[in-house]
Amino acid sequence: MQARHRNHRLPGRHSSAALAVLLALLAGITPGASQAREHDLDDAHVLTPVTAAAASVSLATLPSLPKSSLDVAASLKASKPARADDEYHEKDLWGRIRSGYAIPDLNNELVTRHTTWFSSHPEHITRTSARASLYLFYVVSELEKRGMPTELALLPFIESGFNPQALSSANAAGMWQFVPGTGRDFNLKQDAFKDERRGIMESTDAALTYLQRLYDMFGDWQLALAAYNWGEGSVQRAIARNRAAGKPTDFDSLADLMPAETRNYAPKLQAMKNIIGNPSQYKVSLPLIDNTPYFTAVDKTSDIDMTIAAQLAELSIDEFKALNPQFKRPVITGDEQTKILLPKENADKFHLNLAQWGKELSTWTVHKITSAKESISSLASRFHTTPDVIRQANNLPQRSLLKAGSTILVPKISTGTYTDIAPEVADNATVAFEPERTVSRAGYKRASAHAGSKSGPVSLVKARVARDAIKGKSRKKRN
Repeated sequence: MQARHRNHRLPGRHSSAALAVLLALLAGITPGASQAREHDLDDAHVLTPVTAAAASVSLATLPSLPKSSLDVAASLKASKPARADDEYHEKDLWGRIRSGYAIPDLNNELVTRHTTWFSSHPEHITRTSARASLYLFYVVSELEKRGMPTELALLPFIESGFNPQALSSANAAGMWQFVPGTGRDFNLKQDAFKDERRGIMESTDAALTYLQRLYDMFGDWQLALAAYNWGEGSVQRAIARNRAAGKPTDFDSLADLMPAETRNYAPKLQAMKNIIGNPSQYKVSLPLIDNTPYFTAVDKTSDIDMTIAAQLAELSIDEFKALNPQFKRPVITGDEQTKILLPKENADKFHLNLAQWGKELSTWTVHKITSAKESISSLASRFHTTPDVIRQANNLPQRSLLKAGSTILVPKISTGTYTDIAPEVADNATVAFEPERTVSRAGYKRASAHAGSKSGPVSLVKARVARDAIKGKSRKKRN
């Protein structure tokens, strides 16, 4: 990457080992974990996928689901021997991160406040670290490949609590919290079948590319971080305003012009950097995270149900989704570029079990709604399933009607007669629906209020009646 970053690369093979020992002695790290507590970002909603045969077939061979994100991380995370060819000799990934610190420190009242908060809530650090343990090695490795400061690997602690299912009120999604427009700017696909803003590899690549571009724009990592949160245009305008007033344009000098979230953004990262850099000073015990790769990418050769992929890998659905959160439907579609992430030992099991499978890998196909007369109930009858299975597979709320033009998932009703869902179909599929209208006994249609309407709903709308019918009623009354 840029020449000005190259002097921040980690030490060589021999000096890094000595540095790791020195850091361990200075930091006094004791592996351990405090009791975890509930946190806003811990329990983002996850739709559990279902197979098309869910109404009649149970995949009883799947392992039981873990009860929390800590259980998922614990069941996924396994100690692995250090690789002989590993460039870095630190056994603990925290030490590797410390070795690559390169952003100048912030030191202000907000940093002190956030450092105090994080250090007084060790259960939050423990819980977030449990999730981070699945992804952190990959993030750090990608930063080092680009010659970027490794404390940026701590940014998802601030953005999402390392929760790839996190969704903000501004519709920012994933570990790195991309809003839809910015995600598309960085080639993150968002369609009916997947949202790459949640993908571990895809979103990390986009986030680091964006951060590097912002640094190249401002020449200052703290301003780059402010722009990542606030937008580059907003930071540029703040700089121009201070320049016009003859004021400095560093982060602290611009802070009064920033919204509260941005003003606290870099200080929060600095607080995490302080604690990871010297946990004993803040009486924090960091959980051990091995400095070894956790997952590997497996090629997807054809459409495959998420439940079947998890079964072949001998993982629970929650464990599978922790590494593959971008997939939104119960079937994984896409061309040969679509990858599935699995722990290495489970990838070996996946290949072995796949070779012996001998059955359909996908129980789903697509159906395009051509008429509003195609109700979910009629579709369920046609495809030999239940309305609930169709609703769950397509994220459809109860009491809703599908609009013409929608492309939905439906179960395959026979084997051997279907091909994979074409990539162009998956890329362009849309699902549109509206609230179901019911007719009351008095002959009135009840209409729901529009979601965005501030006025009250029109609760009663007179049903249309043919004029002839009305005339007939009038004659009867006269008689």
